[in-house]
Amino acid sequence: MTGSLPSSRREKGAAPSRWQVLGWQLLGLALILAVWWLLTDKLQLYPPYVFPGPSAVWTEISYGLWGTGPQDGKLLAAIGGSLRRVLTGYVAAVVLGGVVGLLMGAWWPLRATLGAYLTGLQSVPSIAFVPFAILFFGLNERAVLAVVILEGFIPVALAVSGALLNVPPTLRTAGRTLGASGLGLLLRVSLPAALPNVLSGLRTAWSFAWRALVGGELLIAGAKSLGEQLEVGRNTANVALVLSTILIIGIIGGVFDALLRLVEGRVRRNYGLEVGA
Repeated sequence: MTGSLPSSRREKGAAPSRWQVLGWQLLGLALILAVWWLLTDKLQLYPPYVFPGPSAVWTEISYGLWGTGPQDGKLLAAIGGSLRRVLTGYVAAVVLGGVVGLLMGAWWPLRATLGAYLTGLQSVPSIAFVPFAILFFGLNERAVLAVVILEGFIPVALAVSGALLNVPPTLRTAGRTLGASGLGLLLRVSLPAALPNVLSGLRTAWSFAWRALVGGELLIAGAKSLGEQLEVGRNTANVALVLSTILIIGIIGGVFDALLRLVEGRVRRNYGLEVGA
């Protein structure tokens, strides 16, 4: 006789809870740190100036954030400068990309021409636009912002346009039946229905903009930025500074992606596209 499974037992194939995911992520992080410590501090397979251990990288981070030493406070100032640039460029890219995406979604000739060009440009690495931006704007912050805006603008525009095309025709028909037409139909029916897919595009735009920022900052000397910290570490052969900056870049990018993912998840649950864990 087969009885019912205990309620505490998760059904096979069911999605894990948020806390289970977090637990596995922390376990994976602990494993990575343990292997890193074993290869560097314990076995010393590489000299510290080639591949420093976790303690050396943590010392560099603490100096750069709140400690005293050669990098006293510089990493914290670099984080502030980079965040200011990327948020400025990202907001501008979202606004510009949203407007262009709406126009492409509403008018097929623009979608057939500009949309195709943007799809091609999206495959070009962001670092390829840096020389043009420098020649056009000069070796300054405006060149970095231009690359960030361009890299964020393209995925937003394509995401908005694509999301509008995927709105079920029955919703548009219902909107017209209720009296909506033209711009009202676009803004009050199609765009709200496309919002979950648009939010996915915003997350993609963030990752593109963040990577473009760091690549552009590598070439702007004297600016308080994470890219400058990477360059300083390279010029001084300070591998610990390079690794600590890479970790900070990854953490910041991951935190902002997680925040956008939370917003996207909330919207998808409100639309009935996901079931809360």
